[in-house]
Amino acid sequence: MEPLPEDGERDWAEPGVYTVSPGIHRIPLPLPQDALRAVNVYVVTDGTRLVLVDSGWALESARERLSRGLKALGADLGDIDEFLITHVHRDHYTLAVELRREFGGKLGLGKLEEPSLTRSGDPDRFPMEAQVGLLERCGAGPVVEELARAFGGVRHTEAHLWEQPDEWLTSGKRAIVPGREFDVVHTPGHTAGHVVFVDDEAGLVFSGDHVLPHITPSIGFQPVPAELPLRDYLDSLRLVRGMPDRRMLPAHGPVTDSVHARVDALLEHHRDRLEVMGAEITADVTTAYEVALRLGWTRRQRKLGEMDPFNQMLAVLETGSHLDLLVAQGKLTATETDGVRHYAS
Repeated sequence: MEPLPEDGERDWAEPGVYTVSPGIHRIPLPLPQDALRAVNVYVVTDGTRLVLVDSGWALESARERLSRGLKALGADLGDIDEFLITHVHRDHYTLAVELRREFGGKLGLGKLEEPSLTRSGDPDRFPMEAQVGLLERCGAGPVVEELARAFGGVRHTEAHLWEQPDEWLTSGKRAIVPGREFDVVHTPGHTAGHVVFVDDEAGLVFSGDHVLPHITPSIGFQPVPAELPLRDYLDSLRLVRGMPDRRMLPAHGPVTDSVHARVDALLEHHRDRLEVMGAEITADVTTAYEVALRLGWTRRQRKLGEMDPFNQMLAVLETGSHLDLLVAQGKLTATETDGVRHYAS
């Protein structure tokens, strides 16, 4: 395997090593039965030091592909000096934990991911426990039942994949390899502690899941939910929009020339979604679940019941986050009855 130029002509998820910029290479790693198809891991090196931005899911297939990619760059898994992780989701964090245990290397993660990371490794908790509570508040009993059939009854058994990092990252500059530094920028919304990494000199932003080229990131899917995750997300988009435009290196999808163009599209999408969801609230449609049932989802405008339980959950929670923001903006009101939140215009 030889490194190839990042020319945009290939399928972004095609296995290989792609040189994005001098000293920066992209290695797409596989995901299991996931519509996201792959996760991009970025190798930053000057030949004396090697840093990974995100690490992949702790799967043998991902580990093998990462190993092959590093070998193409004249390195191996034991040469990784540091892992810088954009957020604590499994497909970004867990392979770093596994490799650190085996080979060493430092691991850095955004400071505000600490509550969710701690909850993820708690053996007394069930997966998606917090999301079930939010779904019940959304009036989405049928989705809770679907999730229970798909995932219920299994406690966390992988606490070893959710170990604490060596460093909690906060906003500011940090040296990466000799002659290169990144700005760490806190961008909450997708998760509470999400960060992006900005390379000013090279004109690059490692956007993680904050800004993706072809899909809208899920909002607030984390074990410890935020109060208004959509508000946080939109504020973080505006923060990135207020910076100089840069080439975007996302976690899922191809490298893209302008982060500003995609941020503008995402802001417009959520403005439209807020308007559409708010307009659905009537005397007969009062819960987030009822609104979600009336909308189309994904680029193919699929109905809620046509999706798998996990994506139904994300859709209902996204609806709830939009309606809650409309309440915070004074455009809707909300009351709770028997644990279910009802909205009114």
